[in-house]
Amino acid sequence: MTAGVDVGHPQAQAIESDEDVVRVRQLVRTVAVAAKLSLVDQTKLVTAASELARNTLVYGGGGSVEVTTVDNGLRRGVRIVFADSGPGIADLDLALTDGYTTGGGLGLGLSGARRLVDEFDIDTGAGRGTRVTVTKWAR
Repeated sequence: MTAGVDVGHPQAQAIESDEDVVRVRQLVRTVAVAAKLSLVDQTKLVTAASELARNTLVYGGGGSVEVTTVDNGLRRGVRIVFADSGPGIADLDLALTDGYTTGGGLGLGLSGARRLVDEFDIDTGAGRGTRVTVTKWAR
């Protein structure tokens, strides 16, 4: 957790099917509206979440997501943590390269998802799964 940030009650959900990816998008939109993100920022966050949820399912073999409202004293936002126990990302630099995709997602790849949010952190390694944390702040 980032210092100076109050965190609301996280809403967790499993990502084990295509239907779960749809539910993640709905959950993220609901929380983004409650956090008073603009329509543009809601759309950016939902798009990034959709790509990351799909990656969790396809490449991580499924996993989980936690969606939380955050407040740093100046503004509210939404933090989303995607986690899986899959094979991890062997070449993170390549995976974060613009235009890199192995197919199946929205074609954004990790770099596209990273551009759509204000904060992006990834913890991964071959054989130890992947954890991606993104935050979008209200303007």
